[in-house]
Amino acid sequence: MSTLVIDITDLPRQVGSTKDVHLDLPAPQGLGTEVIGAAPGSPLIVDATLTSVDDGVLVRGEADVHIHGECVRCLRDIDEERQVSFDELYFLPEAAAAQRAKGDEEAEDVFLLGDTTLDLEPALRDALVLSLPFRPLCREDCGGLCPDCGERLDDLPADHHHEVLDPRWSALSGLLGDGASDDASDGAPNGEEQS
Repeated sequence: MSTLVIDITDLPRQVGSTKDVHLDLPAPQGLGTEVIGAAPGSPLIVDATLTSVDDGVLVRGEADVHIHGECVRCLRDIDEERQVSFDELYFLPEAAAAQRAKGDEEAEDVFLLGDTTLDLEPALRDALVLSLPFRPLCREDCGGLCPDCGERLDDLPADHHHEVLDPRWSALSGLLGDGASDDASDGAPNGEEQS
């Protein structure tokens, strides 16, 4: 069970009733993408207000999260603090069923209330993922990695380079090496035959 599940038995169903929630807990797994997101186990602080509405419960909240990821160019660690806001309506199951019966295609993707609980994790995850960069960078002008040695270009001198020979010439360089040794062994100048 998610650590972000809230007990709503003390939230009256009367429209306009509210409940304030404050959570200070370790971030669960899966808050983010494969390359960047909330570091699991890092501090996660969530403040939210739950408000009863006709079709369910409206949740407005903010979360302070520690983001950890990796630069897609140079693989350097990225660590930062971020505040994420979320604003979601959690539907009563019968209200969601009524929406589906009306042919509302979006009703399949709504958040649902449990019998006595509300899980903040999916709303927080959606808001966080939308706020994260698709291709995280340590700096906008990150140079990336040297394609030959794999070192970070930003850590290398400006004149860093590798002598790269075109592989198409490697066969010819082998022939030149063999020809030179043959000439030296027979002692004939300029490749002339001895008589």
